[in-house]
Amino acid sequence: MQEPKSGTVADAVRGNWVDRFAPDAAKPYLRMSRLDRPIGYQLLFWPCAFSLGLASIATDTPFNWYYLVLFFIGAIAMRGAGCTFNDIVDRDIDDKVARTRSRPIPSGQVSIKQATVWMVAQALAGLSVLVQFNTTTILFGIASLALVAIYPFMKRITFWPQLFLGLAFSWGALVGWTAIAGAIAWPAIVMYLGCIAWTIGYDTIYALQDIEDDVLIGVKSTARLAGEHVRAFVATFYAAAAILWAVSAWLVAPGLPFWVLFLVPLGLLAWQVATLERFNSAKCLMHFKSNHWLGVALTAALVVDGLV
Repeated sequence: MQEPKSGTVADAVRGNWVDRFAPDAAKPYLRMSRLDRPIGYQLLFWPCAFSLGLASIATDTPFNWYYLVLFFIGAIAMRGAGCTFNDIVDRDIDDKVARTRSRPIPSGQVSIKQATVWMVAQALAGLSVLVQFNTTTILFGIASLALVAIYPFMKRITFWPQLFLGLAFSWGALVGWTAIAGAIAWPAIVMYLGCIAWTIGYDTIYALQDIEDDVLIGVKSTARLAGEHVRAFVATFYAAAAILWAVSAWLVAPGLPFWVLFLVPLGLLAWQVATLERFNSAKCLMHFKSNHWLGVALTAALVVDGLV
């Protein structure tokens, strides 16, 4: 892999807004929060949007756009805090992987103390968003911190770190529902399970980029676990996600517009599986990022159905 220019991160798109416009002093912190790679907070945000749409149909109330904006801001803040914590924990591993050794901590741009202060600041920003919701939602939001805390350690002890990422990244499916309905219910639980399966699938694709380095340094992943059967592995979890999402929607009885528009995210899942290339890192990254558009499509299906 070609070495990145000084200060930049190897797996960020060249010419991103952080590289081009951010003040030099802020760049390492924004990169540590992955603000030069928005796909992370996008994927954290979409389960929140799914459940807002689901709850809107279930309660026969207008879609809450204000809550959608709050969840988006919260996703950026908490994704940033989580990534900073992950970089603190994984600093020795990141230094041994070609894709990650240019990150701010292993490259020496940010100290552990500075990173810790930045992590706390972002967590407080996320808390300021969370307290805008009802008590149940606040408690669910706080509970997610336990999953965030344990995730970085999972790649050291299990071949299923993607499962733990799914547990954490999909939590918004519960939080978004309680923000509208005030209490948890089966549609949200089933949606949560579907999002977990989706996360395992797309993060397995993502992990294919690092599989050679992971083998050398002993980091575990579902990509390593699946091996040459990775296409079938991803297909299984994507199929589970599709079925669980369909059941979740069926429980709130949407109309025909949802089921017609639901074909779009199903098509995106099928396309990823059909065109997956295990040893093509660039294509794996493209497939991984395409899940942002799947999030757009599923949210649109729920919102349009509510409007119609």
